[in-house]
Amino acid sequence: MLLRITQLVCLLGLLHGLAACTHVAPYERGHLAHPTMSVSPISSPGESHMQAVHEGASGGSASAEGGCGCN
Repeated sequence: MLLRITQLVCLLGLLHGLAACTHVAPYERGHLAHPTMSVSPISSPGESHMQAVHEGASGGSASAEGGCGCN
């Protein structure tokens, strides 16, 4: 029974590791290099609002907003 559980845990770990890896074709890399995917600071209030709506959360600003886009 213990051997069966160990095999199951190893199999699930292997499947989890394989699911996280993927090949990105050169023509698909443009989508990953989109400016909204960067970690640079947001400069304007409009970009801050867009980021808050896109991420579904906001905080640390003067106004409270929801993630659905309705204020």
